[in-house]
This record gives sequence, structure tokens and C-alpha cells, in this order.
Amino acid sequence: MKKLFALLLAGAMALSLAACGGGGGTSAGGSSAGGAAGGSGSGGSSASTPSGGGSSSGEGIRLVNGKIEIDAQLKKLAQMYEEETGTHVEIESMGGGIDIQGTLKGYYQAANMPDIFVNGGDTDFANWKGLLADMSGEAWASDTDSAYVNEDGTVGFPYTVEAVGLAYNADILEKAGVDPATLTGPQAFADAFAKIDGMKDELGLTAVVGYYTEPVNLYWSTGNHVFANYEDAGLSRDDTTYFDLLSDGGKLDEARFTKFAEFVALLQQYADNSNMISGTYDQQILNFASGKYAFVTQGSWIGATMTSDDAEQYAAAGNFKVGMVPYAFEDGIDTILTNSPSWWAVYKDGNVDAAKAFLQWLTTDEAQEVLVMEAGFISPFKSCTYVATDPFAQTIIDYQNAGKTSAWHWLGNKEGLAQNYTGQVFNDFAPGKMDTAGFVKVMQQVCASCYGG
Repeated sequence: MKKLFALLLAGAMALSLAACGGGGGTSAGGSSAGGAAGGSGSGGSSASTPSGGGSSSGEGIRLVNGKIEIDAQLKKLAQMYEEETGTHVEIESMGGGIDIQGTLKGYYQAANMPDIFVNGGDTDFANWKGLLADMSGEAWASDTDSAYVNEDGTVGFPYTVEAVGLAYNADILEKAGVDPATLTGPQAFADAFAKIDGMKDELGLTAVVGYYTEPVNLYWSTGNHVFANYEDAGLSRDDTTYFDLLSDGGKLDEARFTKFAEFVALLQQYADNSNMISGTYDQQILNFASGKYAFVTQGSWIGATMTSDDAEQYAAAGNFKVGMVPYAFEDGIDTILTNSPSWWAVYKDGNVDAAKAFLQWLTTDEAQEVLVMEAGFISPFKSCTYVATDPFAQTIIDYQNAGKTSAWHWLGNKEGLAQNYTGQVFNDFAPGKMDTAGFVKVMQQVCASCYGG
């Protein structure tokens, strides 16, 4: 507790600067700087006007949301809930440059805590150790694989889900005669890549794979998401074998990591050489949306970009169907990595029962219809029957329903691992400065250095 109060005091002292601070927001949108990448998904500081009066100490409940772009939908849900139950729900949305955790710490100091508030991962949840209500007994907890669980129990309610896998253009694969269901191991990928590469002109492709490694702005893509497949691909959601090994002084399983490295080398072999080392996130997604790549090393969050910023080019390419296959760097790997990019937690000294009841109600059919069909979320709940219009929604649901998902243990990796260490090594490997054995050796060295091993 002493550590927590020290953090809270520091947060209170910095609160006057919160509106112009960055990096504290959490978002479900995994754009080039957001969501799954670990930052905020909206540009600039922004906060919504609360949806009504009241506070956590009076009648009703208050929810702090970190996704400003769904403020209207949450306020609609709050109104629906009040009409149905008589319980008032105040929605306070923050986004962009607002330091949400710093603001929440200030609320704590002022005895103004919301009943429900957003947390974006291990670091955020660590701020509230011992202060969150356990929701393990709630019905929704057994209806999802994406709840946040720590030593205090089930303390994070997931409201959406994102996936990390190798995304593909289903129309191109069909034209090339490649069945994605057959991509179950490295040799199958090598054969498919070679076949598609030989048909590039016919298929209108620039390259087979859109694999980008620029280390300053895209370190999160390689250093977090691609690397995450070494940690979790093919494992059950509660298997922490390779995460635990990494946590123990930055150690890597050499046999598994070597196979992973060989798969990365395969991606490089068939990548877009003109952009692999220095291309931007926007270029990567635009080229995929335009039908220039058969595969792209990005997660499901790109669907939102394809249907908004790149909608014209996506339409010109036929609004093609997409899918996702596992990074099967070993034969038999059959999972993609899924999780909620952030969660809602319940403050244990607030209106706990009312907060829990509202979160449970959000899993009902009427509430899920708003969250999925209007807010555009991919539901983390197995009982949900709605499918978002997002291009990747159905493939994620199919993997979830089949029980073929692994967890996102990379969220617990040591801070700075991707930005200061692994992201740079992926970029160095890409232009051929080192062979596969060298990549393995250097990665072992930098991980040990980061973890102090």
C-alpha cells in the first residue's frame, strides 16, 4: 500500500499537467499508436461531458471510459439501463492526450473515485492492487476468455476483443488456389508463399507479405505483436511457460525461438523490400487494403482503418474478404492470440453491487446489439449472437468458438522491451545484417540485458 500511495501522491502532484500529458490513455483501437500497441487511440486531449449528475457515493454509478469515440453509444446504453432499472449511470469519457491513470489517481486523492474505470494492462492494474472488486462470481466471467485476472481475482471486464495473427486477403488466396486451412506449419507456408510469389503479376501483387520493421514508430508491431507469437502461439490461454522464462532474467527457449526466427526469415524472404525496413504503418495498411499484399503482419484493428481512412482503395480492390491464420512456425500451431486491449474495473469501496449489475447487463442481447452493431466492437462474450461489420469480426468469432485462441502475455513483458530492444533487432535482421543464428543470439543478449539477466 505504501507504494500505491506514493504513486497516487505523485499522480496528484502531476494532475495539473494531465491534459497535455500523453501515453496514459487506453483504447480498444489498435492503430499505429493505439490500443493493442499500448497507447491512446485518439489524437489530442479530449473528454466528454458527463451524462448526468450524481457520484459514486449517491444513487447510481459513475463509469470512466477511455475510448472517447464510443461516448455517444455508452450514454445511450446508460439511458436504456436507467429506463429499465431506475439506476442512473454517469458516463465520463476520456481520450487522446489525457493521462487517464494520472487523472484517476487525482480522483482517489480527492475521494472522488468512479465506481467503474478503465485499465489498460498490468501496469495500470498494478496501480490499484487491493482496491478492486473481485468479479469471479459474475455470470459473464464464465462466458469469455478475455477477462483480466490477477492475484485479486477477476478484476477486469472485457468489452471488446482484438486478435494478433497473420492477416490475409481471402480473395487472393482463393485465386491462387491456396486454402488457408492448410497453413498449419512452416513448410506449408513456404510452399504457399512460393506459389503466390510466382503469380504476383497475375494477382496484381507488389509482394506476398506486407512485413514492416521500422524500429522507431513500428517497434510495437514487431517487438510486441510478432514477438508475442513466440511467447504464446499454440499454447492454452493459461500456459505461461515462455513468458515465465522471459521474466526470469530475459531467457529464451533456444529451440522454440530458433523455429520462430526461421519463420520470420520466411516472412522477410517474401516481403515488400521497398518498405520492409522503413515503411510506415499507414503505408502497410493502405497497401494491404489496396490488394497489393496477400498477407500482412498486423492485427484485427486494421479492419477499422481499411473501412474508414482507406475505404476508397479498399472498395476499388473489391472490398475483399479477409481472414487470419496462426503464425505456425512449428507444425500444429493452430491458435491466434486474442484479448481485450483494455478492461473496466470496479472500485471496491464504491457502489459495488450496482456496478457489477450494470456490467452484467452489458452482456445482455439488447446491450450487445449497441456495443457490436453501433460501437463496432467484436464481442468477447461467447453468448453474443451479433457480428460486427468489421472485416475481421467473423474470423475472430470462429476462432473463439472453436477454442483456438492463446493469450496476450506480452502485455506483462518488461516495460521498454519492445521499444528499446526487440524492435530494433527485428529491423536489423530484416536487411540481412545477420543470419538466423545471429538473430537468435542477439535477441537472447538484448532480452537478458533488458531484464538484467
